[in-house]
Amino acid sequence: MKRSEINALLEAAGEMFERHGFILPPFAQWSPSEFIKRRNSAAHLIDARCGWDVTDYGAGRFDDMGLVLFTLRNGRLSDLNAGRGMCYAEKLLVSRQDQLSPMHTHVVKAEDIINRGGGTLVVELFGSDAEGQLDPKRGGTVMCDGLSVPFKAGDKLRLEPGESITLRPGDWHAFWGEGADVLIGEVSTVNDDETDNIFHEPITRFSQIKEDAEPARLLVSDYATHFLA
Repeated sequence: MKRSEINALLEAAGEMFERHGFILPPFAQWSPSEFIKRRNSAAHLIDARCGWDVTDYGAGRFDDMGLVLFTLRNGRLSDLNAGRGMCYAEKLLVSRQDQLSPMHTHVVKAEDIINRGGGTLVVELFGSDAEGQLDPKRGGTVMCDGLSVPFKAGDKLRLEPGESITLRPGDWHAFWGEGADVLIGEVSTVNDDETDNIFHEPITRFSQIKEDAEPARLLVSDYATHFLA
């Protein structure tokens, strides 16, 4: 993806958040130079990879397959392993109309996916086989707003604004906006996007960036270059 494209996507996402009444924390507006200046006090944000994220899953077709995300807060894997402490995470996501977030599951993370506004959020579901791989014939049961909902392999659940689905490890899922762009909330256990996204197809979680412009904001994938080198 081009950095100029990413800059425009971040601006549009921020405007969408505001239209739906979600005001981001101050660090969302930090320029790269300000973020670097605050690196010591922002150590948790950096280590937990809080902040902006844009992906086309390495396919180079963002309009067809992609996502814009902002991680508001994220806990520690050490706390999760200990069973106490900061064991949770929260994100906002923008899923554009007909823009696929491809089929995947998680090994550790359970998550509530919430339609916070916009169009209909379509979630396609499959169960897992004994090895944890997608089973094209297996369904299962998920919770939608606290109610148990059985699904067959390949069922597509449609969530209207205000509705949610709870996905556990082994629930294979893909999603996209229908009718309009969708603002999504995600509340989950500790999030580890580097190792805990298992895709059905051989794709990557993060994009290669062509630096055709200066970054307006740092992405979480920029942190290694700017802070951890």
